[in-house]
Amino acid sequence: MKLDTHAMRYLSTEDWRVLTAVEMGSKNHEVVPTPLIAQISGLRGASGVNKSISAIAKVGLIAKVKNAKYDGYRLTYGGLDYLALHSFSKRKTVYSVGNQIGIGKESDIFVVANDTGKQHVLKIHRLGRISFRKVKENRDYLRNRNSGSWMYMSRLAALKEYAFMKILHENGFPVPTPLDQARHCIVMELIDAFPLRQLSTISEPSTLYSSLMELILRFASMGLIHGDFNEFNILVYEDSLKPIVIDFPQMISTDHPNAKDYFDRDVQCIKTFFERRFRYTSEDDGPHWSDVKRVGKLDIEVQASGFSKKQWKELEKYMKEVAPLGDDNEGGQEESGGTETDGDDDDEDNEDDQDDDAEEGKEGNKKVDIDLLDEEKGDNTQLWEAVRASKEKGLR
Repeated sequence: MKLDTHAMRYLSTEDWRVLTAVEMGSKNHEVVPTPLIAQISGLRGASGVNKSISAIAKVGLIAKVKNAKYDGYRLTYGGLDYLALHSFSKRKTVYSVGNQIGIGKESDIFVVANDTGKQHVLKIHRLGRISFRKVKENRDYLRNRNSGSWMYMSRLAALKEYAFMKILHENGFPVPTPLDQARHCIVMELIDAFPLRQLSTISEPSTLYSSLMELILRFASMGLIHGDFNEFNILVYEDSLKPIVIDFPQMISTDHPNAKDYFDRDVQCIKTFFERRFRYTSEDDGPHWSDVKRVGKLDIEVQASGFSKKQWKELEKYMKEVAPLGDDNEGGQEESGGTETDGDDDDEDNEDDQDDDAEEGKEGNKKVDIDLLDEEKGDNTQLWEAVRASKEKGLR
């Protein structure tokens, strides 16, 4: 979906409070009742609340659900984008948003700048987008949650990627420097390198090939397997041929039951690409799973750093049931500098939105168990107290 930040400058303090109230109300409601929005926002006077609701609905940050059993609104991905950017803005991580430089099955990539003008990369996770062709067949994942779970899964993906990127960067792995994370978004260092898939020729393919295979083994020795180690997720400096690895939401532990299969697939992806693109075939048929000598426990450190085992399992369940790791790289990957997408994507996206509205209309008051954003609680203490009060009163 498009990221249009034009309306951000025109939102008032009251508008932000109402938008945050809709997000918080989504913890227990797929469609948040209008009286609950007013209560959580803490604004006096129904006219002020209705004015703010109208303002943010007009720019697509919230949406009214057709045929719902009561008057209410749901948070859209656009609204979630605005809330994340608002958090980055308050922290002075993001001051302006530039061009989109990448689009993939699971995310959108933009160039952004901080308050000093330094450019970074903003990655917006969008799990559940139309590239997953069988998504409607798997709507029963995670206790039958529907549209709200896309945002929850996107946030888990961002949390996981940020946790992995941070721990890998601290341990000297060639990854972008992670700078900030909020909701379903990550801000990271802008790497001035080419995606491997864009290179048609290189002077020494054997050197780059060896570096990549050593990197796969190095990941495994520290207890990690990338899970999607291919030409879409590897950046290469043109002069030095030094690789930089990106995209970590699918990363798994070497203790995973299918770790060997994912390890072998990462190795085979590189072998196949080098044979096809550079006509290079290594004399060594390895590395093999038996070559892995574990010397570290970064997988355990990631869980200890904030991404819990429960969250890991939930995201893995999503990846298994809705976005199988074995799928082809249909539609391209995120940070590869932009890829082509099907010409009918917009039409399919609109059809999915209509289907979501129809489903939510049938189950308008269905509760959704969304784990909201702990890092934002500190800025909205009064709003969270209102949420707890409404739950105690049983307001729906």
